Amino acid sequence: MTLNKLLAVVLAGACVALIEPAAAQEAATPPKLSWAFAGPFGKFDPGQLQRGLKIYHDVCSNCHSLSLVAFRNLADAGGPGYSAAQAAALAATYKLTAADHFPSPNEAVTSAFPIKPPDMSVLAKARSYPRGFPGFVFDLFTQYQEQGPDYIAALLKGYDNAPAGVNVPPGTFYNKYFPSHNLAMPQPLFPGQVTYDDGSPQTVEQYSQDIAAFLMWAAEPHLDQRKRIGFQVMIYLIVFAGLLYFTKKKIWREAHT
Repeated sequence: MTLNKLLAVVLAGACVALIEPAAAQEAATPPKLSWAFAGPFGKFDPGQLQRGLKIYHDVCSNCHSLSLVAFRNLADAGGPGYSAAQAAALAATYKLTAADHFPSPNEAVTSAFPIKPPDMSVLAKARSYPRGFPGFVFDLFTQYQEQGPDYIAALLKGYDNAPAGVNVPPGTFYNKYFPSHNLAMPQPLFPGQVTYDDGSPQTVEQYSQDIAAFLMWAAEPHLDQRKRIGFQVMIYLIVFAGLLYFTKKKIWREAHT
C-alpha cells in the first residue's frame, strides 16, 4: 500500500469516528457516591433502607420482582431495622402463598414489555461498569465495591433528551449511563412522587440513592456481619502472628545458648 493510500484510509477512519452516533459510543461513567456501607467499617443506614423499601413498594414492585428476599429478613440484624411485628404487618398487606417472600408483580403489567423486567434481588451485585486502568488498580487498595449501587443510582438519574442527530428506536428511552443509551424502561422516578415521613428530600437524587442502597442490602443482607467477622479474623491473625514470632525468638534464643 502506497503512502497516499495509507493516509486516505487513516483520514476515512477519522471521519467515520467523528460522525459516529452517540448511541454507539461508550456510556458515561457513573459518579462515585458516598455510601454509609462503603469501606471496611461501613454499615447500612436503617433509615435509608426503609426509604428504599418504600421506593420499591410504591414504584418498582409494579414491574420488578424481589423473589429472594423474605419479609422476615426485614427484621434481621443489619437490615432496615424493623421489628418482627412490623415485618409481619407489611407482609399482611400482600396476598402471599406458602412462603413469605415478596410476591411477583402482576403478569398483566410485565407482559406489556417486550422483555421481562429483571428480578431485583441481586441486581446491585450483578450490575457494574468497566472501571478501566488505573481505576481498577486503585479499587484494590481503596476496597471500592460499590459499582452496582453507583450504576443503579446513576441510571435512574440518567434519562435525558437524545442529542441532536441520535435516533432513539421506538419503545426505548435515551439514558446516558446505559451501555447502548436506548433503555426499554421509561423513567420511573420523579420529584415528589413518593412521600417520606422522616423529612428527607423528595427528589430524584435522593430516591435513586435510597433504592440503590436498599437493593445493595437485598443482594448482600449480611454485609455488616461479614465485615465484623472479617475485622475480628484480622485481629486474631495479627495477634496469632505476634505470638508465633515471640515464641520462635524464645525457642531459638534458648537453642543458641
